[in-house]
Amino acid sequence: MNTHPLDGSRPASATVLALDSASAGRGRGPAEPETAASQAGPPVTSVGQLAGLRPRRRARDGGEAPGADVDLVDALDAPVWRTVADWLADAPSPAGRRTRLRVLAAFLRWLHSLRPAVELLAVTEDHLDSYRDAAASGTLAVGVRTPGKPLGNSTVAKRSATLWSFYTYARLRGAPRPGPAAGAEPAESRRAGVNRPLTREERRLLREGVAQLAGDGRLTAAAAVALLEGTGAPMGTLAGLTTRGFRTVAEADGTEHSVITYRNHGGDIVAVPVPWPARRLLEVLRRSRPAGELLITKDDGQPADPEWIGAALTDAALAGGIPRERAELLHPHMLCATTIGELLTGWCFPEPSR
Repeated sequence: MNTHPLDGSRPASATVLALDSASAGRGRGPAEPETAASQAGPPVTSVGQLAGLRPRRRARDGGEAPGADVDLVDALDAPVWRTVADWLADAPSPAGRRTRLRVLAAFLRWLHSLRPAVELLAVTEDHLDSYRDAAASGTLAVGVRTPGKPLGNSTVAKRSATLWSFYTYARLRGAPRPGPAAGAEPAESRRAGVNRPLTREERRLLREGVAQLAGDGRLTAAAAVALLEGTGAPMGTLAGLTTRGFRTVAEADGTEHSVITYRNHGGDIVAVPVPWPARRLLEVLRRSRPAGELLITKDDGQPADPEWIGAALTDAALAGGIPRERAELLHPHMLCATTIGELLTGWCFPEPSR
């Protein structure tokens, strides 16, 4: 179970950032009522107080995150700061919080460099696309270690996935949704639909949709959705998965199984078993890719981004017969959470006969 980032004793899902009256003068708004979470430690008035984000002001001072990044986030207006702080606190580990802070701070610097500057919660999908293209082409002048140097495909994909994670989190909390329809807030019933896990019948229909996509020649989209549905792998993992990250492991008794490997937020290598039919689809894709190349890419060969993965999920749902209203509400984050929860409770799907 994830622990509360302040006291190590409460589930992260119960995280509440308490703000005291002193924070009101810094743009944080009035004090909030005390809760069980706020009683666990001192009030949080800076993201630098979250576990793993102690600001580093000089060499070897014990800091864990760049002080400039902490200050940049702390300078945000109260509603935006509150959303960012909660999203950072919701990361499953201190290393994950540092990754989120680093990516968001780099993106903020880019937004501030635009003319005119763009507010964090006023971002559209066009901004996210422009940022991704700038990172891939080497035209970023801020927020990168070497301005003018293109970032690697997997790095670009992971940054995109991290940013999409933030905007998904912000949207579900009621913040403006990125995209042309940012001003049109979804109805409560639609927000509830986003959060509602897929039923077993919907999962069955989704797998039928994966088979339909594969039959139509959309192998990459089918593989992406099959991995989401079968492993709960996050979007950043899918986007950064290479031919070397998908491998077959032989057991002593002669049986074989396939896994995907990636580094988690803590830097450890994680191996996740790949169920059928995702294994079959990945094997086909691997045969068509040079060693070390990305497996999940868009039709033009560019790295898959969260928007593309989300569209593939919707297409598979529609192809399987899930009603359009429901299919268009599905999101990869929700499917990942549902799958992981089911794996933890021991429920899995049988392999079809070959």
